[in-house]
Amino acid sequence: MPTQHEPVPRDGQQERPQQHARHRPRVVLGVSGGIAAYKACELLRRFTESGHRVRVVPTEAALRFVGAATWAALSGEPVATEVFETVHEVPHVRIGQQADLVVVAPATADLLAKAAHGLADDLLTNTLLTARCPVVFAPAMHTEMWEHPATRENVATLRRRGAIVIEPAVGRLTGADTGPGRLPEPEEIFAVCRRVLARGLAGMRADLAGRRVVVSAGGTREPIDPVRFIGNRSSGRQGYALAATAVARGAEVTLVSANVALPDPAGARIVRVGSAEELREAVVAAAKDADAVVMAAAVADFRPVRRSAVKIKKTDAEPEPIVLTRNPDVLAEICAHRARPDQVIVGFAAETDNVLANGRAKLVKKGCDLLVVNQVGEGVGFESPSNEAVILGADGSQTPVPYGPKETLADTVWDLVAQRLG
Repeated sequence: MPTQHEPVPRDGQQERPQQHARHRPRVVLGVSGGIAAYKACELLRRFTESGHRVRVVPTEAALRFVGAATWAALSGEPVATEVFETVHEVPHVRIGQQADLVVVAPATADLLAKAAHGLADDLLTNTLLTARCPVVFAPAMHTEMWEHPATRENVATLRRRGAIVIEPAVGRLTGADTGPGRLPEPEEIFAVCRRVLARGLAGMRADLAGRRVVVSAGGTREPIDPVRFIGNRSSGRQGYALAATAVARGAEVTLVSANVALPDPAGARIVRVGSAEELREAVVAAAKDADAVVMAAAVADFRPVRRSAVKIKKTDAEPEPIVLTRNPDVLAEICAHRARPDQVIVGFAAETDNVLANGRAKLVKKGCDLLVVNQVGEGVGFESPSNEAVILGADGSQTPVPYGPKETLADTVWDLVAQRLG
């Protein structure tokens, strides 16, 4: 009889390492030959310090940038590049079979091409073929290489197969070049990997792979004068959690960010806005080819009719009243003018009283498919890493999400969106 440390594999399948309660997640960190290879050292440190067992598998070209001794010292594991090293252990099969996650950072254009076409000319590409766990690629290359049709097709192929290919960051590249192709920051790549590992076997499905989603986040600001504005308490944490979890589930994410002071989530295209009018313009444009739109931003309902061109001075006289006018209702607009009938639209309702009653009324009025209703107030909902809510569906469904990390609420939202996307 098996002991509690030897669970019986279900459905005749090979036992997965993560079935062990005391198992240290096994991560394979693939490193291909780009200048950004040095950043993988920081990613490796984050994995090892958080309790993961990491095997680094570099390509021969990667070792021209960071030597094998560095990888071995930082990981505490042997380092090999060829299938004929320690051949008695059959590493080209075993490493991939035993992994809970494979992440390649940086992933060069050459590596992406080999992975897309199933080439296996070294230990890393063999590992990618034998892996039966989630696979994450973090590309890094020059802009021209990233935008080349061959690379775009290879990325699309990998995504269709369920791999998670993170969009590269925009910034300074090798030399004086600037543009898309920069490796995202290691802490942001780690955040994506952490979300994938948290989903366990469900993370293998990458159920949003090939989907384009738009998320709005933060709070709009409506200027009164050059230094003052009407705003709200939204920190953008929930919207950023939605963007990060969507990336970890394989989606192409456009994040419309209104006045947020948080690190950009790796893999998301960021569009920065300030006012409700700017947010409307960005969301409407991005929604045209989106499979799903999640309006998590706190959009101001009103704005001043007039904006002073200079700072309003304090005098002995009482200030002039500020006359307000309505802002556009972005959620209602995109619901009324969907890009296509099967587009899924999610709204948020921040309420202080009569939470569910107000939420149900808003769901009908706006015409969205799902409405996330939560209570807000001093220290509740806004400016907090945690949240609780009820997700109302136009089909009459009601999904409560207990108090917990905002990533948990985000994953529940995407679960419901994925069901509706089929």
